[in-house]
Amino acid sequence: MSKDNALLIKNVRIIAESACKEKGIIKVVDGKITAILDKMPKDAESIIIDGEGLTAIPGFIDSHIHGANGADVMDATPEALDTMARALPKEGTTSFLATTITQSVENIEEALKNVGTYTNKAGQAEIVGVHLEGPFISDKRAGAQPKEYIQQAELEKFNRWQKLTNDKIKTITMAPETDPDGEFIKALSAKGINVSAGHTDAGINEMKKAIAQGVNQVTHIANAMTGIHHRDIGAVGATLLLDKIKAELIADGIHVSPEMIELIYQNIGSERLMLITDALRAKCLPPGEYDLGGQMATVNHEKAVLADGTLAGSILRMIDAAKNMTEFTEAEIQDIVQMTAVNPAKQLDIYDQKGSISIGKDADIVLIDNNWNVHYTICRGNIAYSSEKE
Repeated sequence: MSKDNALLIKNVRIIAESACKEKGIIKVVDGKITAILDKMPKDAESIIIDGEGLTAIPGFIDSHIHGANGADVMDATPEALDTMARALPKEGTTSFLATTITQSVENIEEALKNVGTYTNKAGQAEIVGVHLEGPFISDKRAGAQPKEYIQQAELEKFNRWQKLTNDKIKTITMAPETDPDGEFIKALSAKGINVSAGHTDAGINEMKKAIAQGVNQVTHIANAMTGIHHRDIGAVGATLLLDKIKAELIADGIHVSPEMIELIYQNIGSERLMLITDALRAKCLPPGEYDLGGQMATVNHEKAVLADGTLAGSILRMIDAAKNMTEFTEAEIQDIVQMTAVNPAKQLDIYDQKGSISIGKDADIVLIDNNWNVHYTICRGNIAYSSEKE
């Protein structure tokens, strides 16, 4: 950075919080957006990015990701988290939730302690919390989660884990049926934690009950949950019908077919969807065999599967999820911003800091071209990725 720690992005189309601005200028000082201008300031000594032909959108927030570039949250090392945080800006991700998997208590606790003591670094994507996926899930809908480590929901255990992370658990994926009296869900909801129904065998009545108790989203809609049946519309139907909950979506066209994605989008729209990757360590790496929570996943150029053919996370990039949504649905760029930045920021209660290009917020900005190629990613005011340096 220059003497005044300023960055100027000029000649850029800006998808700002309240409007779209053509040929604008974004001024960043000390990691914050300080102005959106029409003319270049004369007195600033700054790093300048020429955004001619590019569009500035808020950085993507991936609220469900296990790993990337050979690293996984369950590795439980600072180096693994650094590897992920360095790799993700290339796909436009500026913030993420470090996501665990159903595993032994010892392995989960090591991973949580590691995130709890981790320090975010300049020029990398920022870990904004933990997504605890499991172990309080249904063995009927385990998917790639190891069944032998599944447990009943237990508040005392969760509280211990939250303490290990220094209160960084922001979202928990659980099957509501593992909490029959709803006391666990109510307690977490009261603390402002996102309780997400996932890996669940719950039907519509159980989902209605769980939502009344505090469940406010579903994990990777249509995957590892009850589908729509004409006598019980299940967790998928509940999500389409009940507008109190948001839904994660893996928009790779594999976990959910393009036609189903279109159907979901037509019923929910951008206001209630959050695009995620659910990526594992194989993302950014060549095809091969990779570990996922103690299980080996076979990865090709499209997907990752366990030995029995079960889908095991994804190798999806956030920028590709965004592009796919414009191809599978009628989503426009403002809708993509809603699903990749606004909704997750609001769900995580960090919209005062992130999720839109607005004065006073963190300078988490992605510059893309008309074909959804990432040219620059700026994380908290620092250039974390530039296509020119590849």
